[in-house]
Amino acid sequence: MNTKRTLLKTVAAATLATLAMGTAFAADITGAGATFPFPVYAKWAEAYKAATGTGLNYQSIGSSGGLKQIRAKTVTFGASDAPVKGADLDKDGMVQFPAIVGGTVPVLNLEGFKPGELRVTGAVLADMFLGKITKWNDAKLAALNPGKKLPDENITVVHRADGSGTTFNFTDYLSAVSPEWSSSVGKGAAVKWPAASSVGGKGNEGVAANVNRVKGAVGYVEYAYVKKNGMNFMQLQNADGKYVSPDDKTFAAAAAGADWFSVPGMGVSMVNAKGAEAWPISTASFILMYKQPGDKVASAEALKFFDWAFKNGKKLASDLDYVPLPDSLTDQIRAKVWNQVAK
Repeated sequence: MNTKRTLLKTVAAATLATLAMGTAFAADITGAGATFPFPVYAKWAEAYKAATGTGLNYQSIGSSGGLKQIRAKTVTFGASDAPVKGADLDKDGMVQFPAIVGGTVPVLNLEGFKPGELRVTGAVLADMFLGKITKWNDAKLAALNPGKKLPDENITVVHRADGSGTTFNFTDYLSAVSPEWSSSVGKGAAVKWPAASSVGGKGNEGVAANVNRVKGAVGYVEYAYVKKNGMNFMQLQNADGKYVSPDDKTFAAAAAGADWFSVPGMGVSMVNAKGAEAWPISTASFILMYKQPGDKVASAEALKFFDWAFKNGKKLASDLDYVPLPDSLTDQIRAKVWNQVAK
C-alpha cells in the first residue's frame, strides 16, 4: 500500500510539474492602461487565446495608471490614449506605436431625444463643460436645435476622476475649438474641471454609468461604451462645418490625413481634422514598450500578440466601431518601431 501511495504521489508531482512547465511556456502577456481600447483588446485577447493558447492579462486602469505601471516595469506594455512625447520616450528608453483608432463622444441623459437628434458645436460644448451653459434650454443650444423643445433642466457635467487618455483627447479638442478653454483649463490626462455642477467617474465605465444615472447629465466616453450601454449622444459640427455622428466611417475619415511619422513616437493628434465626414474627436490609442526589456521573452510574446491582432483582428475591431490600422501602416510599424525592441 505504501509503495502504491508513493507511486501515486510521484505521478501527481510529475503531472503538476508538467502543467507548471506548460504554463511557463505559454505565459500570459501583461499590459495595463487606457480604458478607451479595452473592449477591442478584450476581443482580441479572447480570439488570440483560442488561436495560440496564450492569454492577455490587461488591466483597464486608465492611461496615467498604464504609464505608471510600464515605468515601474510591472507589465510588459503600457497603453495610453495620450501619446508620450518623443523626449520622454528617449529618456525612458521606450518605443510607442498606435494600435487602434476610435472616437470620443459627447453623451447625455435627456428624456424625449433619440441618439444623434441634438446637435452641438465645439464652442457650445466647451461652454457646457466650462459651466457657462447650465440649462438644457439655454439660448445657444436652442439656436443649434430649431424646432426642438429643450427642457428647463440643469446640466450636470460628468468627467473622468482618474488620469485618462480619453480626457486628454477630449480636452485637446476643446482647446482647439475654444480659446477660453485653451487659456483657462487647457489639455491633459487630468484637468481642473471648472463647472460648478460636476461629477467624476473612474474609467470610461464610470463616466458611462454616471451619465446614465444622473438626469440632465452630459459627459464623454469612447464610442464602444456608447454602443455597449445604449447611450444617447450628440451630433458634433466638424472643421468643415458639417454635423456628423460617431462611427467607424467618420473616425476613419479623421484618420485618413494623419502623417504618423511626422511626430516622434507617432503621437499624432487627429482632433478637429479636416474632411466633410471626419469625426472631430478621433484619436489613436498607443502602446509603449521598452527597447531593452527586462524580460525579452515576454516582450516578444507581446509583439506576437499585436502582430496577430494587426493581421487577424480587423473585423473584431470594426464590429466594435474601432478603425483598424491599414496594412501599409502596420508594415511600417514592424519595420521602423518593432525593430528597435531587443529580441
